[in-house]
Amino acid sequence: MKGDATPVGEGAAPEVVALAKVVARLRSEIVDLEAIAATTAVVERAKGVLMARAGASADAAYAMLLDHATQHGRTLLEECWITLGQVRPHPRPGTVRLSEPATTAPHTRKAPADPLFSARRHLVGRHSDEAALRALLARLADGLASAHGGDDIAELLLTVLGAAADVDAVMIYSLTPTGSLELTGRAGIEDALAEQWHHVPPLSGVAAHEAIAARRALWLEDLEQDARRYLLIGDPPDRWPARAWVPTPGDGPPKAAVGFLRTRPGPFAADTRALLRQAAQLCAGPLGTPERPGGAEAAGAAGARDGSDVAPVQQILNTLAGSTILLTPLRSEAGEVEDYRIDAAAPESVDVAGRRGKELVGRRVLETYPTVAGTALWEGYLATLTTGTRYEGEPFTYEEVLAGVPRQSVYSVRASRLGDHLVVSWIRHDTSEREARRLADMQRLGNLGWAGWDLVTDTVTWSDQVYAVFDRDPREGPMSLEELPRHVLPEDLPGLGAAVRRLLTEGRAIDQPFRITTAHGVRHLRIVAEVRTDADDNPVEVHGFFQDVTAQRDVEMALRQSERAVLLQRGMLQAEQALAARLQETLLPIPEQSLELAGLCIDVAYVPADSGVNVGGDWYSAIELPDKSALFVVGDVAGHGLAAVGTMAQLRFTTKGMTVTGSPLPDVLHRLNTLLLHTASDPSATATATATMVMARYEPWGRRLNWVRAGHLPPLLIRRGRASFLEQPQGTLLGATFDASYEQAVIDLLPDDRLLFYTDGLVEEPGEDIEAGLDRLAEATLRLLREGVGENLARTLAALCTGNRDDICVLDIHVPEADSGHQAAGEP
Repeated sequence: MKGDATPVGEGAAPEVVALAKVVARLRSEIVDLEAIAATTAVVERAKGVLMARAGASADAAYAMLLDHATQHGRTLLEECWITLGQVRPHPRPGTVRLSEPATTAPHTRKAPADPLFSARRHLVGRHSDEAALRALLARLADGLASAHGGDDIAELLLTVLGAAADVDAVMIYSLTPTGSLELTGRAGIEDALAEQWHHVPPLSGVAAHEAIAARRALWLEDLEQDARRYLLIGDPPDRWPARAWVPTPGDGPPKAAVGFLRTRPGPFAADTRALLRQAAQLCAGPLGTPERPGGAEAAGAAGARDGSDVAPVQQILNTLAGSTILLTPLRSEAGEVEDYRIDAAAPESVDVAGRRGKELVGRRVLETYPTVAGTALWEGYLATLTTGTRYEGEPFTYEEVLAGVPRQSVYSVRASRLGDHLVVSWIRHDTSEREARRLADMQRLGNLGWAGWDLVTDTVTWSDQVYAVFDRDPREGPMSLEELPRHVLPEDLPGLGAAVRRLLTEGRAIDQPFRITTAHGVRHLRIVAEVRTDADDNPVEVHGFFQDVTAQRDVEMALRQSERAVLLQRGMLQAEQALAARLQETLLPIPEQSLELAGLCIDVAYVPADSGVNVGGDWYSAIELPDKSALFVVGDVAGHGLAAVGTMAQLRFTTKGMTVTGSPLPDVLHRLNTLLLHTASDPSATATATATMVMARYEPWGRRLNWVRAGHLPPLLIRRGRASFLEQPQGTLLGATFDASYEQAVIDLLPDDRLLFYTDGLVEEPGEDIEAGLDRLAEATLRLLREGVGENLARTLAALCTGNRDDICVLDIHVPEADSGHQAAGEP
């Protein structure tokens, strides 16, 4: 019935009862979550107020709230409301206080930013009015206490920071569980543009998304370069030529990013960056960054105060320089200290074995320094642990044997009690001295030196070697950033400027070459540097090294010039080879089959060398003379390339011309010798031309062969199954001397005789006597004839010479037993 108020469970089905319990539990959880969310927002706002007032970090502000609540017996939430109640109400964004002059408009322009090579632009903590900066943050924190939603926060940021940071618009994007971005706050952005960019899917090239994912601020200061990398908001995009996207920090991954947009081009100064980072940090709570569980935080704080938890101590040691460890005594059943366990260690802590930092955690003292037991140091530990008096030991020499090698180190030790623990600092004196010597040697040998720049104090430090690298008098001190461009070559300034921007703007390590001018000429340098940041991700220190790589660059340049010369020479040689090959093909046509001259069967073979890029000077000639006799010539011009081909053409055409006119063969050789000697005496000649040659004139009516030679290898005669080399007439190398003499020999050929003319490429082998090559030729020729290879004997013999280092030319003259039916032919 409608008016029944019977509670669920009385007569209801069991499943209905179970469902009702689930609904009730879910409602209770929702109420609890709403309360937690409301509490988190209040705590974050209170933390922001304390951060702005006291200049404290988020963790320190939270600890202050806990301490105040404990001192006054209040809960954390009560303390937060009291803190917020002390804040003067802030007018809603968009209104103007009567006490504020009308000239304090949020968009008042500042002076243009300093050039890239300006130290002031990159320094932190040097704002012209620190009190004004602190007042801005306090005003922002006050406003956040009463801000409602992302739009209020964006308007507040624009109002407070507009003039100081030269900001013209603000956008706030929050990350959704699906990875997309939602525009949750805006100021200075019209409705149409906000609607267009209200939802941004998880795409690449979105600066706000990258800032959240990378957990670092992005400073977009080069519109042309940024447009190629990111999707820029704006219609047109150059409406805001400079923009910054700063993620809101928190214990976990950032969930939101604040965008600060400028209509004025130029980079953000270091102080402005620090201001925008701190502003984003103050907005973390109001924008919904989750708060750490209060119970765990309180327990951690209490543990840090009484020393029962070593985790906070380890966090402190992580920030310390030098060797510092936390020792926990290990006691026997009788309560006596038997050993100490290392429960925390600074990163630079090191034992004699070389173990560092966290590698020491969990190890025992007698494990890392086994001979310490029973020494004054051991007794000092016990005294400090018992009485609480700080122990300061005198420097002592400690010796440990590792791998059979004794190693000595000089230490001094300090120990202080922390609860039931000892905080021990080891100062290793010999290590610093030894490392200093090694560092100096390394810098000298590598021609490099280290340098550092403290961005807080604007202090530049150079090692001695850097002065040598820059050829600078140490009395002048380190070079400032403003002075550096005066020494850098103008063409290298853009690259070096981009590297400085990556280092100081983006916080990325650099390795950049550049050149400088010195009194001793141009030097090639290399800078390798990285930046250290503070808790707010502001760069506070730059350290790295400069290296003089002039010697390496000189070697590289010489090598490149040599490579270019080699490539040029190779190209010229290849062009010369191609031209010589074409000339050779034109001058020495090789017939595809045997030919017949004056009743003889002629087989010709020519094989170029397997290695090298030049064409050789081997050549042949086989022509029929006007009186029906035949001329056979095989020659070899010394050298390769166009010169050898040119000399070969001279010899070939002169030989043919003189023999056609009826000149005796010895006279022909005399004239050729004179021709080469005259060519060598020509001032335009590039090299002395010499050549060998064998020449024969065959008279078919008597089968008589008249032949001469000029320093050439003897012809091979095959007769009745036997091989023999013809007795050679006198004949000097062509082009060697004017006193050369040439004689003629005569042989009558018989049917089935074979006579081989050839060049030295057919028989010569490196390191082998020429007689061995001649014997090998005779044996191979007889074997091939026995095997029935006669028609293509010249080609077959040439093919047997694999890997030939020189050109091969073979002319096989065969006297047939009867008419072979060969068609008469000759060379053109």
